[in-house]
Amino acid sequence: HRFLTSKEEFHAYLRAEGKPGSQVGDEGEEKDKEKEKEEKKEQVSSCQSEPPSKRVRAEDEENREDAGAEEKERPERKRARGQNKSRPCMKPKHYEQSRLCPSLTQGFPGNCPFGPRCRFLHDVGEYLAGKPSDLGQRCVLFDTFGRCVYGVTCRFARAHLGDGHQNVTNATLAKQWEGKQLVRNNLSKELQHQLRKRKFSFQKAEEYLRGIKGGKASSPEEPEVSNCTALPGNGDSPVLVEQGEDPRAEDPKAEDPKAEASQRPNCPGDGDGNVPSIPTVGPLTDEDVTKLRMCEKKKLEIQGKLYLAPLTTCGNLPFRRICKRFGADVTCGEMAVCTNLLQGQSSEWALLKRHHTEDIFGVQLEGAFPDTMTKCAELLSRTIEVDFVDINVGCPIDLVYKKGGGCALMTRSNKFEQIVRGMNSVLDVPLTVKIRTGVQEKVNVAHKIIPRIREWGASMVTLHGRSREQRYTRSADWEYISECARIASPMPLFGNGDILSYEDANRAMETGVSGIMIARQVPVGALIKPWLFTEIKEQRHWDISSRERLDILKDFTNYGLEHWGSDTQGVEKTRKFLLEWLSFLCRYIPVGLLEHLPQRINERPPYYLGRDYLETLMASQNVDDWVKISEMLLGPVPANFTFLPKHKANSYR
Repeated sequence: HRFLTSKEEFHAYLRAEGKPGSQVGDEGEEKDKEKEKEEKKEQVSSCQSEPPSKRVRAEDEENREDAGAEEKERPERKRARGQNKSRPCMKPKHYEQSRLCPSLTQGFPGNCPFGPRCRFLHDVGEYLAGKPSDLGQRCVLFDTFGRCVYGVTCRFARAHLGDGHQNVTNATLAKQWEGKQLVRNNLSKELQHQLRKRKFSFQKAEEYLRGIKGGKASSPEEPEVSNCTALPGNGDSPVLVEQGEDPRAEDPKAEDPKAEASQRPNCPGDGDGNVPSIPTVGPLTDEDVTKLRMCEKKKLEIQGKLYLAPLTTCGNLPFRRICKRFGADVTCGEMAVCTNLLQGQSSEWALLKRHHTEDIFGVQLEGAFPDTMTKCAELLSRTIEVDFVDINVGCPIDLVYKKGGGCALMTRSNKFEQIVRGMNSVLDVPLTVKIRTGVQEKVNVAHKIIPRIREWGASMVTLHGRSREQRYTRSADWEYISECARIASPMPLFGNGDILSYEDANRAMETGVSGIMIARQVPVGALIKPWLFTEIKEQRHWDISSRERLDILKDFTNYGLEHWGSDTQGVEKTRKFLLEWLSFLCRYIPVGLLEHLPQRINERPPYYLGRDYLETLMASQNVDDWVKISEMLLGPVPANFTFLPKHKANSYR
């Protein structure tokens, strides 16, 4: 109990920056200050407060009630949950009024495609006069790759600017990275244009959807088996060779992908039965001619591996790199909405990006209808590199549920079946499904759905041991997960819920699951302690020091600057995601301070003083202290900077 303290003492210690003898000041003054801060936070988080007239009327009505009923009628404080809607949003123009034209930063002065209509600055001297001061002496991009593509706009520009503001290059280091693709699955301008103009051909998906409308939505295995047999009269020759020359050479309309798709015969010899969005070059292989059967698809061999689940907002590429370094075997991108992907939205396609260190990587899709989900699956199958595609049937939030997606699919079995069968028929990689125990709290239905998911063709199921109504509260039901794992056999089933230590992981594996997913529990296992993967693999509790934890945050900021950029916009985006992560990290209780091991995942930490000032600062649940940590790594925040976490449950008051 020697580390426990009160709220007043905790904040007094932080305000004094850990100086001895200054833990407790004037108690009344401390309480007043705390009250003022609480009121300020209420104002920031509630942009739509009640009008004064309504509050007065409500108070008058309460005064009319009996004195005996006063205690019953007293309104309970609503539990913080869900998202902070209408939270302040810091856009680039808030912290950078004048931006330099990209044509100058990329080394093409005078070649701006917009000419006099360009809204950015073209005078480097004018830009530098208003540019915020540099944040440090070293640029992570220049030190890593030998060149910083942001040039004078970099917030660490003094590390690589020469005479006349010329960008300096380390030729030796730059040559080592030449031709290497560090991040894959980028959205090309050509593909984005095709999607926006609706010129992308979805022949496989449309063929499947026509079958649904005609009442022929059968298992995808039936046509696939026939595709692997030789056509009568063809002998051993591939059909494409027997048809003669490439039809594109004879047909003047063949340049149009849709025209070409309609001209080609719908037969097994037509390979995929579609026209690739980008022309391919190379020898003809068996895969080009013959469609893969279910048994011939690439297997998802991840039994016994540690799976980092898709984590909305916080499960970004820099965070996944941190988890990979600590031992995560399988990673998955954040949940992407299929309709946004089909529209070519850059922000949604950014969720599919894959770092070269992610050796087993998948993407998770959310949608409510077979047409959009099947088309999206075909689009991804042809344009990006992934090892599996996951369907999100576990999302509990109202925005998704009310549109028929997420958990709602568990109650829409016909649509669910059509989605799984359709996506499986157009994908050449395994399809997985993530579900919950059910929608209602005490009505489990997963055990009924899992055998059907196996029949529909899914390669794996992940089961979160809570219902939608429970969301992320209470304990996960691992007995039920164990029962479902037996029902799912021989299909692999991964369990998910309440994994915060290696003992939790060991108990989970004893239930008979094929593996465990470290995901968004409350608190969030991987977000509270990304070194959890190391603890599980080494079977130990790691009493990690505050300095080591700060080094992890430094690595995250470096990865963020690599990914989002080292200019002002990239720095502030990195800061935003760092603060979102800190809203979870503050819940970690150091192993050396615990009375009993391990920390329980649903136990909220009390106020305590750490073994040093930094450890205490990292335990703060105050947004201002998270901002202070971000300033240690990314310099001072811009003027009028505000931040409120995305999830209310993370901003304790």
